[in-house]
Amino acid sequence: MRHFIRSAAVAIAMAAASTLSISAAMAADISGAGATFPYPIYAKWADAYKKETGTGLNYQSIGSGGGIKQIKAKTVTFGASDAPLKGDELESTGLAQFPMVMGGIVPVVNLEGVKPGELVLDGPTLADIFIGKITNWNDAAIKKLNPDAKLPDQAIAVVHRSDGSGTTFNFSYYLGDVSADWKSKVGVDKALEWPVGIGAKGNEGVANNVSQTGGAIGYVEYAYAKQNKLTYTDLINKDGKKVEPTAAAFSAAAANADWSSQPGYGVILANQPGAESWPMTSATWILVYKKPDDAAATGEALKFFAWSYAKGDDMAAELDYVAMPDAVVKSVEEMWGKDIVDSNGKPLYSGM
Repeated sequence: MRHFIRSAAVAIAMAAASTLSISAAMAADISGAGATFPYPIYAKWADAYKKETGTGLNYQSIGSGGGIKQIKAKTVTFGASDAPLKGDELESTGLAQFPMVMGGIVPVVNLEGVKPGELVLDGPTLADIFIGKITNWNDAAIKKLNPDAKLPDQAIAVVHRSDGSGTTFNFSYYLGDVSADWKSKVGVDKALEWPVGIGAKGNEGVANNVSQTGGAIGYVEYAYAKQNKLTYTDLINKDGKKVEPTAAAFSAAAANADWSSQPGYGVILANQPGAESWPMTSATWILVYKKPDDAAATGEALKFFAWSYAKGDDMAAELDYVAMPDAVVKSVEEMWGKDIVDSNGKPLYSGM
């Protein structure tokens, strides 16, 4: 794993907006759309890249489902998704897929007097809350995990994603892994038939709804919890250890991942073993055409991604994301040079 520094101070220049646009000359911009999970780090990278190169990034933070639809419709240069496409879909669509960065999904709550990290939940209890079995904060299951906490006699207000979301895919994948009830009754997907709760669009929407609703619980990418000063909970991981969400915990979950084991590097990191592993760790992926209609635009996008791999680690760490390992970056860039070509078969990427 490449070097990263965990910073206590988080600076997210444009994380409140749902669309990122950094350029006066829009015609020269790199266009992308999709996952809200990586939006804070894409915003930070884009700002630095614009200052260094003059090239901007126009990224619509609309959710993974929307990003997949837009790249398939060829309305953007790249799509972004936290739910990887499977090999047969990549093959049939002519898309290449590669992971850009990793991070953690966290439960967030709005309980008076409860500070970040003061509450702990485990997977089965979290599943029972989101499935509607546990409806009050003073439920015996929550009390058992938090014997010293002052839990209110207050109804739980569940907040979930309303859009097609890779964050939801990874969240539901984890719940399905720890709860047979969840797996059979709700399932795993980017969009779900939720048993309870209210829907909100994007990580931004869930963060805002939780912050404004007493007794609420939701799930967001960790940078959104820090940015909005939300109260995140700790979790009990697969090894039965209480862990807090940190870059080190996200990195521990990814330490043993075999990225070459799945087409398009589509490895799911939920509920990984290890005493220090955060159980809701996730990667996020980029989708581009192997033979794009606009080869020049895709070439510019690959330059941005290569720059982000090479120079973006510390910026990622400041937001508690985890950079991809060197070996994965090398493999991805080799794939670019071999698979992503113009109409004449000439590679669009030849190195930084």
